[in-house]
Amino acid sequence: METTQTKNLEEIVEVVRSVGWGAAKILRSYYRGEGNLDVNEDKKDGPVTAADLAANHYILEKLQDVFDTDNFGYLSEETHKGTEPIPKDWVWIIDPLDGTRDFIDKTGEYALHIALAYQGRPVVSVVAIPEAEKLYFAAKDQGTFVENLDGTVKPIRVSDRNQMGDLYLVVSRTHRDDRFQELINRLPLKDRNYMGSVGGKISTILEQKSDVYISLSGKSAPKDWDFAAPELILTEAGGRFTHFDGSPLTYNKGDVKQWGGLMASNGHCHEFLCQKAIELLAEIDGKK
Repeated sequence: METTQTKNLEEIVEVVRSVGWGAAKILRSYYRGEGNLDVNEDKKDGPVTAADLAANHYILEKLQDVFDTDNFGYLSEETHKGTEPIPKDWVWIIDPLDGTRDFIDKTGEYALHIALAYQGRPVVSVVAIPEAEKLYFAAKDQGTFVENLDGTVKPIRVSDRNQMGDLYLVVSRTHRDDRFQELINRLPLKDRNYMGSVGGKISTILEQKSDVYISLSGKSAPKDWDFAAPELILTEAGGRFTHFDGSPLTYNKGDVKQWGGLMASNGHCHEFLCQKAIELLAEIDGKK
C-alpha cells in the first residue's frame, strides 16, 4: 500500500480518534435531550434525526480540514447519492449514527462508525459506543485498541472459544425475517446476546461476551457504512469477517448494499460456521 499522503496510518488514527470522541459527545448531548431530535420517519432506509445530521456535519468538517477532497473521497450515510464508485483510492466511509432506532427508543445501544478504505478495503477504523464511554480503534496490521473516556487505552482481543457449542451469537432483538430466524435457530450455538447497532454487536465480540454475528440480506441489505469500520476492529482483534463463501467484503463499489450472507466471528470456527450456514440455507430454501 503506497500513498503520497504525508500522514501515515498511526497519525491518521490519532486524528480519527479525536473526531470520534467529538462526534460521540454530540450524539450524547442529543440523547440526553439537549437538542431537538426532529425525527424524520419518512426516509426509506430508516429514521433520521437531527443528531445524525449534526454528527455527520461535525465528522465531515473535521476530517476535510485535514484530509482534502482532492485526494480523499467521502462516502457517508447522510450525504450519499448516486450509484457510481467514488473515483479515489482513499475513501472515508462514515455512519454518524449506527442504530438510529435504538437512539430514538433510548436503549443506549447506538454507535458511530468512521473507516478509511484504501482501494475498497478498510485500513483505519473507529467505532465509538457513546453510552458505554468507549471508543475502539484499529489500523491495518497494528491491532485493535479500546480507549475509555478517561483516556486509558489498552489492546483488545477476541475470545479463544473454539467449539461450536461454546459460542455465543449476538443478534438484534427485532428486524429478523422468517428465513434468518430459522437459520439462527438451527445453528448449534450455546446462547444469544442481544444488541442494537452493528458496531455494538461487534464490540461484544471484542469484549469476549459474544463470538458470532451474522448478516443475511432479505428485501434489502446493510450498507457499506454499516460494516467497514466494525470489520477492521474485529479482524485486527483476531476475528474474521467474510461472506459465507469466505470471500472478503469490498467497499465503494457503486452499489453500497452488502448483499447475501456475511459471517463475523472470533475466527476459531469461522469456516465451519460459514459452511453450516450455507448448508442450512439450502435446506431452508428447498422447503419453500
